[in-house]
This record gives sequence, C-alpha cells and structure tokens, in this order.
Amino acid sequence: MNASPASPSTSPHTPLRVALVGYGLAGSVFHAPLVTATEGLVLDTIVTSDPGRQAQAREAYPGVRIAASADELWERTGDAEDSLGLVVIASPNKTHVPLATAALTAGLPVVVDKPLAATAAEARELAALAERTGTFLSVFQNRRWDNDFLTVRRLLADGELGEIQRFESRYERWRPQLKGGWRESGAPEEIGGLLYDLGSHVVDQALVLFGPAVRVYAETDVRRPGAEADDDTFIAITHANGIRSHLYVSATAAQLGPRFRVLGSRAGYVKYGLDPQEAALREGLRPGGAGGPAWGEEPEHLWGRLGSGESPLTGGGDPVPTVPGDYPAYYAAVAEALRTGGPAPVTADEAAHCLAVLEAARVSSREGSVVAL
Repeated sequence: MNASPASPSTSPHTPLRVALVGYGLAGSVFHAPLVTATEGLVLDTIVTSDPGRQAQAREAYPGVRIAASADELWERTGDAEDSLGLVVIASPNKTHVPLATAALTAGLPVVVDKPLAATAAEARELAALAERTGTFLSVFQNRRWDNDFLTVRRLLADGELGEIQRFESRYERWRPQLKGGWRESGAPEEIGGLLYDLGSHVVDQALVLFGPAVRVYAETDVRRPGAEADDDTFIAITHANGIRSHLYVSATAAQLGPRFRVLGSRAGYVKYGLDPQEAALREGLRPGGAGGPAWGEEPEHLWGRLGSGESPLTGGGDPVPTVPGDYPAYYAAVAEALRTGGPAPVTADEAAHCLAVLEAARVSSREGSVVAL
C-alpha cells in the first residue's frame, strides 16, 4: 500500500526516528547498520530483553535507547515530542504477526523481516489492517538487491538470454552440525526450517522475475541427525507464463552448486558464489565506509558467464560484469515512501503470494503431489 506521508509538523529535513525490535542476527547484522546508513532515518531505540545483547547494542550504538519490551514503544505513541517514524520488527518469526499488529494498531509505520507471517491468510490480514489504518507496511526482502539477482534482471530486460525456459536458483550451505535455536526447531509455532528461511528468498526472487505461480511441487527433507526442521528442500514452480523455476535450499550441500543458472532460447547465464554484502556487514563494514572496494562490488574473477554450449567451469561463455549489490536501496526506498506517501519497496500482498507458494510446497512434500494455486 502507499504510505501516509510524514506528519506536517515534521520538517522534511528531520530524520525519522526508528525503533528496532530484536537484536539477533537480523537486527544486529542487517537492520541496524542499514538503518543508520540511510539518509532521513536515525536509529532511536533497540528493543531486546537479553542482557548480553543489550550490552552489545550499547557498545555498537552508544546514543541509542535500549528497551526491554516492545510495549515501551506503544506507550510513546501519544507523545508528539518523542514519536517514532518507523518500527522495524526483526524478532523471531513467531512474533512477527502480533508485533506488526500492535504497531499498525498504534498507527506506527512498520517494516517486518521475512517471513511476514506463517500463512498467506495472516499476511493478507496484516495488509488489510494497514489499509484500514492508513499505515505503512513493508517486508524486508533484501535479496532483491543482491548483485547476482540485479544482474539477472538486467540480462532479462536486455533480452540477452532469449525466451526463458528454466530458472534455477540455489541457496546452499554446508553446515553438517546443528546450531540450535528457534530457526532449527520443529515446533510449528516457531516457523523454523529452511523452507520459510532461505525459501522465502528464492521464492520471492522467482516471483519477482517471472510472475505468479500456478503449480508447485516440493521435496522437503530432514537430513542431519537430531534435526527437527527441514534442512534440504527442493521447490519446483510453474509460472502462469509457462516458465519453470527450480529452487534449492540446503544446509547439507557438501559441494555447492551455482547460485543461478538461467536457461534461455538464445543463451544461458551461470553464476557461482554469494553476494558479498552479508559478509561485509558481518565483518563490521558499512555502506559508504572509507577504504576497501565500493559497496556491493565483487572482483572480476567472480563474475558469471553468458553463452551457450560450453561449461563456465572450463572457461566457456563470456564474463558478465556483476551489477553491484545494493541493500541500502531498500531503506532508502522506505524513507522516501514515508516522506512522500509513495509505495512500499516490498508489499505485504507480495509477501502473501510468496507465502502461498511456501504453504503449497509444504503440502506438496507431505502428500507427494503437485499443488495447484
């Protein structure tokens, strides 16, 4: 939905105060650094009840307020001098819907980390609530700004591949040992497992590139000893335009396949390796920082290859310069939408479409069937 523009009493030059709920991996590695790097936004409050994470947040952001509960945010909504311009929800998956509901009900603009909800129905209910309250709602799908995905979009726009026949996307890891925590929990309320974690990324990317899905087939497996949630999953999507997407997410891939293989009537594009932005953020690097390579760029030897007939591993095809990745573009678009009332960069309705595919994949795997949407 379109956002309501900032309050008339707020100067266009006054940064919007942001509260970040959750300071685990998503909050500390992705959201906090990207918010602080965005012109027009200022990180005001970090919400975490964990004393260790509170200490980490204070060290990383000395001027930021620390709150133990999101309830402290809703209590500030009546104070014009202490009002928030955005709430970012980066807490565990099971809290996304209740926290987003509370924020929207309080009239606060919201960004929710993926997955927005456990079901498409819940996502649509949140979209409807945002519409009724006239409140901004967006979903953080940073992988739309990966360097390789941006490169695929450019190749498609330029018609260099011809008519697309099959899209292959892999987000694979080699993690034979369990790490524990809610992400690997088999409890349904935790919304754990790779289907909803990495699967949220690869399905969203496929839908952005090739449009709505009409049929879904999936195989989800639990391979590691002691694991509870899926850790090796395959999803096949037939899009309304006839293009097929084959998507793989795994924590048990001893040899990693290409991140993308896009096959067309004229040529194919193959790209190995992951976008460098997450690694840079984990290392403490920040967008706009001095020194080192420009943000989101990768060296030439990592570029993908475009061609036909020959394997990229044997030097076949022509190297294609990778478009620089641009995670900062997401929050820049959020800030612009909040200022002008423009559209969200990723909408709740788009998230609902992605969740419908994930739900169908779960049914398909359980029943061994192809699920029509």
